[in-house]
Amino acid sequence: MTNYWPSSAYQTLKIGPDNQLLVTDDFLRTYLLRPELNLVPESCDAEKALHQRLTNNPRADIPESDIAAMADDDIQANYQVWLRYRSKLLAASSLENFYMSLFDGGGVDVPPLFISQLAKIFIRHILGADPHPLDARMGELFFRTQKISVLEDGVVMGADDEVVSRNAQAGETGNIMDLLKSKSMSMRSIDLDVLHEENADMYWTRDEDHDLAVQLNVGQPPINHFCRVLEKWINHFLGVKVRITPMQKITDTKWSWHVGLDAVATKILNKLYNEEVLEADELANIICLFRLDFVDAAVPRALEGKSVYLGIAMNDKKQLKLKPQNLLFNLPLAKTS
Repeated sequence: MTNYWPSSAYQTLKIGPDNQLLVTDDFLRTYLLRPELNLVPESCDAEKALHQRLTNNPRADIPESDIAAMADDDIQANYQVWLRYRSKLLAASSLENFYMSLFDGGGVDVPPLFISQLAKIFIRHILGADPHPLDARMGELFFRTQKISVLEDGVVMGADDEVVSRNAQAGETGNIMDLLKSKSMSMRSIDLDVLHEENADMYWTRDEDHDLAVQLNVGQPPINHFCRVLEKWINHFLGVKVRITPMQKITDTKWSWHVGLDAVATKILNKLYNEEVLEADELANIICLFRLDFVDAAVPRALEGKSVYLGIAMNDKKQLKLKPQNLLFNLPLAKTS
């Protein structure tokens, strides 16, 4: 058993009989330790009193007057956001139910940082205690932006965007390609290492560092592991079994449905589907395409026997920003009574 990503607060949650995650007081307390709400030397007495009250009882009702009594306007705003978020958390039957409700069309009013944290928790739960390390590394795509570089020989590398940016601020180039020693893809140990099948167990000693790069080309193990994580994500939330296969291009003359896994891929797939002309730089932004086939799901009659096509792509900043919720709301599943 491996307790990876301990900062996710996953261990503070309970698991219900339906394998859904249940909010606990300890889970709520983890938010009070975040920089946005935790006490600092400058905290006023009203802030200290409120923080202690919520530490003792994270579900306590807090009147607006208690927030207004705090001296710092920014802290007041942070508590207002947190209490609104907490109210929705506690009203939901499970953490999964809460997550799904965020994207029901009413507009997302939750900080992106909180949404990313939830995705991290869900991936941790879905993968279980003993996943393959490449499953865990590819699971990071669900909650951490990746920096993409395409090497001269067509090798597509992905590394954590925050880590690459930190290297840049420390005087490094900030480009994955320039961090590589050679085409063998070995990297300077002080910067990044490339994770692959042979050294995969290295992940467990660096799971919170997010400093391991991966190759994202079709046919390489990381992309295959990414497919398995996508399958598990869909099955956990929708109870549907699918098979996802990476591919280099779509040649299906009966192409009927697609889902972009990020904003850029959505635009590109829409253009391809509508047979619009794509500029060369748009095509170059595609990282990988996938075919999704349903194993045991009811789909609309018009789509029976047909595949759904997926894609991931980088933006103009060479970033991959996955939107995993797209897979939960945009699949062509028939409604059952």
